[in-house]
Amino acid sequence: MSHRGGKVRIILFASLLMLSMGTATPVWAQPEPLTIAAANSLRDAFRKILPLFETQHPEFAVRVVYGPSQTLRAQIEQGAPVDVFLPSSVEEINRLEQKGLVIGGSRRVYASTSLTFITSIALPTPERSIGDLKTMDFRRIAIGDPKTSSVGRVAAQFLKLRGLEPKRGSQYVYGQHSRAVVDLVASGEADVGIVYRTDAVPHAKIRVLDIMPADPFPSVHYGVAAVWTAKNVSGAETFMKFLITPHVQSVLQEFGFDPVKGEAGKAQHQEVSP
Repeated sequence: MSHRGGKVRIILFASLLMLSMGTATPVWAQPEPLTIAAANSLRDAFRKILPLFETQHPEFAVRVVYGPSQTLRAQIEQGAPVDVFLPSSVEEINRLEQKGLVIGGSRRVYASTSLTFITSIALPTPERSIGDLKTMDFRRIAIGDPKTSSVGRVAAQFLKLRGLEPKRGSQYVYGQHSRAVVDLVASGEADVGIVYRTDAVPHAKIRVLDIMPADPFPSVHYGVAAVWTAKNVSGAETFMKFLITPHVQSVLQEFGFDPVKGEAGKAQHQEVSP
């Protein structure tokens, strides 16, 4: 091969290489995974909130695992790959923090709610209050299982504190989590039930009979935190800040949440000790 021919081939190869580089399809960065463990009582609100977050933050690919708060906490303790934990009671975060399993400074309160006394709209039950548990002989009372459900533990504590526990333990019907309690009441398997207002508001077959007073029992605070297994700490922080934006707070109110004025960014120990 002549020296001139070799030079022509080199120039041609370089030209083709530059052309291919100019027309190649660009390789875009893949969204960074963000794993959220959330209480079942957040499911309805998150159907509206998560698409808003994903639209504003396309850099994150969100995966949500729903379940009873105590179950999710136990999974995190055992090393489940979670970035953000949103139980139905900030006390579950407090328990993780006591074991050093919360990233320092990340926990905060973003909303609150109240316990409610509910029944099915299909039952011809007159207007009643939670105090009727003392005088009325309800066939079945549905609450969350205190062993698996934060709302169940809170409900049991409330009934004990107010002296409203049923005379017969067999009157209790337990749901594994709050949505299961609502389903027990809606289907007629229980006459009445006790759940958070956030569980009752979205359900068309449920009627709220009474809202528990905050005094002497404290309000229920919803907390959020980045946990020790987090691989996407920056994404977790972005999501937690998103929760306390005015627009998201207004969406949460549509689903029975109350804003925590002056408390956003803080977490409180607010349950009766077990």
